[in-house]
Amino acid sequence: MTITPTRAAAGGLARQRTTRAGRAATRLRLGAPLVAVLAAQAALTLSLRNTAFQDEALYLYAGQRQLALWQHGAPTYDDYASYFSGAPWFYPVLGALADRLGGLAAARAVSLLLMLGTTALVAGLTRQLFDRNAGLLAAAAFAVTGPTLFMGNLATYDAPAVFLLALAARIAVAAAGHPVPVLWTAAPLLVAAVAIKYAAALWLPAVLGLAVLAAAPRGWGRAVARAVSLLLLSIALGAGVLLVAGAEFVRGLVATTTARPEGTDSVERVLSASAEYVTPLLLLAVTGVVLAVAAAARGDRLRVALLGLLLSGSALLAPAYQAHLHTLTSLQKHAGYGLLFAAPMAGYALARLIGQGTRDPRRLGLALAACLVLTSVGVRQSQTRYHDWPDAGPLVSVLRTQVRPVTGHYLVEESEVPRYYLRDLVEPYQWTGTFFFEYTSKDGRRLTGVPAYRAALDERYFDVVALRYGPTSAVDVQIDEVLRKGQGYEQIAQVPADSSYGRGAYTIWRATPDSQATRSR
Repeated sequence: MTITPTRAAAGGLARQRTTRAGRAATRLRLGAPLVAVLAAQAALTLSLRNTAFQDEALYLYAGQRQLALWQHGAPTYDDYASYFSGAPWFYPVLGALADRLGGLAAARAVSLLLMLGTTALVAGLTRQLFDRNAGLLAAAAFAVTGPTLFMGNLATYDAPAVFLLALAARIAVAAAGHPVPVLWTAAPLLVAAVAIKYAAALWLPAVLGLAVLAAAPRGWGRAVARAVSLLLLSIALGAGVLLVAGAEFVRGLVATTTARPEGTDSVERVLSASAEYVTPLLLLAVTGVVLAVAAAARGDRLRVALLGLLLSGSALLAPAYQAHLHTLTSLQKHAGYGLLFAAPMAGYALARLIGQGTRDPRRLGLALAACLVLTSVGVRQSQTRYHDWPDAGPLVSVLRTQVRPVTGHYLVEESEVPRYYLRDLVEPYQWTGTFFFEYTSKDGRRLTGVPAYRAALDERYFDVVALRYGPTSAVDVQIDEVLRKGQGYEQIAQVPADSSYGRGAYTIWRATPDSQATRSR
């Protein structure tokens, strides 16, 4: 039996279909600008091209060794937890799994997807705090900064850590009108962010502050209590992770964070480099703070002022911490963590400059100029930073003809890179870098540093040596004295190693056949 709907019922169904179609069209219309922003971010990120960075090679290789340990019991030959700036069993394993599927490009694609997700979360966070226009413009401002583009094409800890911080911040704001358990879902995200990258702990107060300020209109006492509960739950979960991970993990965490030795870069140099990364977006963010406070209702100005200072001030955490440590290491990435929080205020400033439905060409021109400056500076920064290391292709090509499995020993500056590319040929214990070396000479002396390198070269321990006089040039020069004596080693190649710092070259030596025969005896 066929049931024929009545005319009224048919009309109701038609109206429902029309309503659903209208809602879908509205979502498409509102979402299209954000999709365009993400597409531009992806295109700019993928324009960055170079071989593996030293950190990428180190983490992906470590992940492969960790997987081999879990699968086959193969030793890692390294205590990664003692010096990694994140849990070695977390991101390195994720990156290695992607690397197995599609090589370095696949591992970098994971970072790109996470940074695109972070940009979308910035849009949602800002929309929750202000409005849709501010959200879109905040996403656009964040998407084109140098650190964002750089991290999006780098297979390191940073993209997943930033994404988790952004997701936790989004939940902290969205949960303001919901029961406390909704807010608690941010706790495992915060713990995971810090486990992935220990430095992410610097921005935990920013997330907690957002939880307070988002809920403050419903009562300051209640808002503070909710944030404290989130903090206590995060501490409890973090303590659980430490207990499970063990003492080695704890020692590594302390060694790379609270007990990290000071570097040699001056405070002035660190702050100058920091200004390059954060100033363009920070200026917009500070402008947004002023405009937001001026537009706020009299009774809400304190909360808005605190919100603006919290978000904008977060951009200064990485510069301050690294100036304290006197190091530029990873500053080009860590600056992006703070820009994540400053972006909402920058988006608000741009939205106010444009105005609601304004056709004022001066306002539109000023906003457009700001966007163009951000994009131009961001692209230049990311392109420069992406060539801070040389193309490893020529070096790897030469080494591939010289290395042999199991028995050879190879001294290479930044050895992590050829070790990653030649992992199918050479075991991890065959490689030595120029940052640290310990050697026991034939007469029983236990040496470290330059004396160890010189003794090993005098005794022809290394089969191949490749130096580029880069990060460890002071050590390289002293090693070079032994090599250039012409006793036991011959120069076989010199390959280009140009970078953003200037022209350079890898000089490659090989132990002569006579010295190899003498050593074998």
